[in-house]
Amino acid sequence: MSRRSIVPVLVFLLASTATAGAARTGEIEVRDGSSGVPCFTVPEREERRGGAPNFQSIVVVEAGRANAVMWKMAMPATRSFPVSFRMCIPYAGRLPVLPQTPAAPLRPGRSYEVTIAAEPATRGGPRSYRARFCVSGEAGALKVGGTAGTGRGCGR
Repeated sequence: MSRRSIVPVLVFLLASTATAGAARTGEIEVRDGSSGVPCFTVPEREERRGGAPNFQSIVVVEAGRANAVMWKMAMPATRSFPVSFRMCIPYAGRLPVLPQTPAAPLRPGRSYEVTIAAEPATRGGPRSYRARFCVSGEAGALKVGGTAGTGRGCGR
């Protein structure tokens, strides 16, 4: 094997060992919630893979603008609850006992990113879950749409 063919193999091995210890980011399922507001949960396949993670916080930002926080909510450090695929955290959900910001309106045609921070249910499980979504105004209600990873279908 020549030196020329060894270099790509070494680069691959170095890259794979560097990321082997890095935590995986899980996926979030974005659903149509009540009143046309999106809600967020861990997909069933994520829960089957690593159990229901314990919720710590959620933040929704306008995609591409990390400082454009639309809404966030966090649990006190001493409390948590498991995020099961059977439940859904509504955008701007009002739990008066939890620290949160007022929710800005989600605008049709814009792409948003949601991140849930969680304590893994199993060793090595994701500590964060992420998805992109957009909303479109139809008959006065907001509807979840677009492609989660790309934000396509958001009218941009």
